[in-house]
Amino acid sequence: MPLAEIHLSASQSLWPLCAAFAVLVGFVGWAYGRSAGSTAVRSVCTALKIIGLAALLLCLLEPLWSRPQLRPGANYFVLAADNSAGLGIRDAGESQTRGALMKSALTADSAWVEGLVENFQVRRYSVDARLQPVENFTELDFNGSASALLTGLQKIAERHHGQPLAGVLLFTDGNATDAATLPSFAGLPPIYPVVIGRDNALRDVSLQKVASSQTSFEDAPVTVQADVAVVGMANEEIIAQLVDNAGKVVEEQKQRTARADQTLAFRFRLKPQQRGLNFYQVRTVANAERAALTNTAKSTEATLVNNTRAVVVDRGRGPYRILYVSGRPNWEFKFLNRALSEDEQLQLIALIRVAKREPKFEFLGRKGEAVNPLFRGFGQTNEDTERYDQPVLVRLNTRDEFELKGGFPKTAEELYQYPAIVLDDLEAAFFTRDQMTLLQKYVSERGGGVLMLGGAESFREGGYARTPIGDMLPVYLDRAETVKPLEPLKLTLTREGWLQPWVRLRDNEGEERTRLGAMPEFQVVNQAEHIKPGASVLATVGDGKAQTYPALVAERYGHGRTAALLIGDMWRWGMRDAAMHKDMDKAWRQMMRWLVSDVPERFEVRAEQESSADAAGDAVRLRVRSREKNFQPLDNASVKLTVTALAPGGTNSTNIVQLKAEAATEPGLYEATYIPRQAGAYRVEAVIADANGAEVGRAETGWTSDPAAEEFRSLKPNRALLESIAKQTGGEVVLMSKLDEFVKSLPSRKVPVTENVSSPLWHTPYVFLFALACFVAEWGVRRWKGLP
Repeated sequence: MPLAEIHLSASQSLWPLCAAFAVLVGFVGWAYGRSAGSTAVRSVCTALKIIGLAALLLCLLEPLWSRPQLRPGANYFVLAADNSAGLGIRDAGESQTRGALMKSALTADSAWVEGLVENFQVRRYSVDARLQPVENFTELDFNGSASALLTGLQKIAERHHGQPLAGVLLFTDGNATDAATLPSFAGLPPIYPVVIGRDNALRDVSLQKVASSQTSFEDAPVTVQADVAVVGMANEEIIAQLVDNAGKVVEEQKQRTARADQTLAFRFRLKPQQRGLNFYQVRTVANAERAALTNTAKSTEATLVNNTRAVVVDRGRGPYRILYVSGRPNWEFKFLNRALSEDEQLQLIALIRVAKREPKFEFLGRKGEAVNPLFRGFGQTNEDTERYDQPVLVRLNTRDEFELKGGFPKTAEELYQYPAIVLDDLEAAFFTRDQMTLLQKYVSERGGGVLMLGGAESFREGGYARTPIGDMLPVYLDRAETVKPLEPLKLTLTREGWLQPWVRLRDNEGEERTRLGAMPEFQVVNQAEHIKPGASVLATVGDGKAQTYPALVAERYGHGRTAALLIGDMWRWGMRDAAMHKDMDKAWRQMMRWLVSDVPERFEVRAEQESSADAAGDAVRLRVRSREKNFQPLDNASVKLTVTALAPGGTNSTNIVQLKAEAATEPGLYEATYIPRQAGAYRVEAVIADANGAEVGRAETGWTSDPAAEEFRSLKPNRALLESIAKQTGGEVVLMSKLDEFVKSLPSRKVPVTENVSSPLWHTPYVFLFALACFVAEWGVRRWKGLP
């Protein structure tokens, strides 16, 4: 607050009183000038008499003491109490939980509460997943599923916008579940946090983070990563289990702590048997309390709520239909087709040329015969039969008789249905210029994957230099070729190749090096000495001398990816023995899975969790993308969502909600918001219909909601966060034992609404007593020194 000020009520008498004061000072000086005493004594007596006279003359000016003071009842003050389940923790040595101790302090008839009510209009709120006004704090039950403290403070400021809010007294442990990114504290009043809980370590094991990632590694394509925080458990064995939908333990791992406070990382690698969505649970506990996993014994941990978390794995619905285009029947197709036939998620659609296009005049069949003699005897004499000037194409594994009937697709609608395309032993002249441009857009705009195999008419030998297809390949084709006699070539992985799971076939380095050493030598390679910027060489071949050549190169191109397998006789790998054949098949499957991974589908639905202060948990934004067959945005569509809450285990539906997604500002994007009401796993299916109401596609995804796990992520009070909030808002951290002193200091602190209080200085006995004391002291000095 501003300092006090002094005002003179009778300021109009200032100059006459100053003149009178000057006369009196002169008279006193003249009188003591004639005295016989020493100079020091005369000076002291003169000063005392002048000071006394000044005090009396000052009273004639009627001075007023004016100071700002808090206007009682004009300002608001907020009491906010954390009502989350995290306050159900009992600190070591305490007979009550943190919440019970806080509730007792807030509901008792304390002097600090009376002082606050006397000077402010007090507003009371409870804060958990949302902010709620309360009449009194006896309503606190500490069942809140989250601690949205930062959002709650923002809401308090919004509700009191334009009102004189003097401050917020926040009772909490500081473990906010919405503190991932700190918001701006501009516009907030001073925050005075009261930290609930002790800093002494509790015995606890908690899952900090659980996430799943997918790779193209065939043996274990899914990795579930769990970070476990251990507190107060030194040299103890910690158990982590991965449990499937049916409650069966898929894998169990153990690690021993090296110190009392430590974070352990567990990695589970698995291969789900079912396509689509799979739900799992990760459980963790100390081995000494293993029975707590099944709740057959009482745990000595602070809480078991943070010992279990759910995770969702989406393996895709499949099968992914890959288009294989070859210039001739060869061994590569035979082995590739057999390898993919063992994978239910991959399907190879083949378009193989068995005869090149020839001029009409070179082959004259029987008299009157117009079709290619290769079709003689098959009864195919209609207009669809290939003629002399057309290549003879064979279609394999097609969906129906119409698929690829006209050869390689000529429109985006035909081509974009395939997530990946493999080109093998096929020259650039096979494609028209429009088809090559379309294939380039297929990768850059649609996001598809293209792999070119190293046949005799691929890459430079196929004339792809300076073509749209050659431009998107990861290797340069127009550089001068260095012709050297090639010895048998051995395959080795590069540093980048070792980091890619889909390139490796073994799960450890030793076995992988042994496998590479036993591989047969290759004899055909399309030489490419230089790769393009941004491309990665994953494998090379060499003759054991200084010269090596890229064997497998990949890069991102636009929204998609391209790869080049420059070895022309990969089939030799499968001719050695059965074990080698099995490895080759596995390599083909992993390569094809990588090629189709992350390729956008025509219809997609994603669940994105976002914090919501007005919800009982985290709101989930459901975003549906719909596209035409040419992958342009599908507008004027209707999207219906079916959200199913799954029972523990992820099997039986317990709650089904129907939603309608509304069109967003982005074309082809539709959004809806769903608020989970309980912890567990959720599945959502989107049904997309066109403007005529006809269903055009479906999409599915899932997510897990674990608000309690987030709430109990940390049990130690977060003092650092609360101190930061207090500092940035001009407040301070208040101790529970100092609440009385804090409330007494509030009237002297800066508040929005104050009033000036004035009191007369001259109408007090202290001024006259001061003047009398000066005169008595002067008289005493004169009598002491014997002056008249």
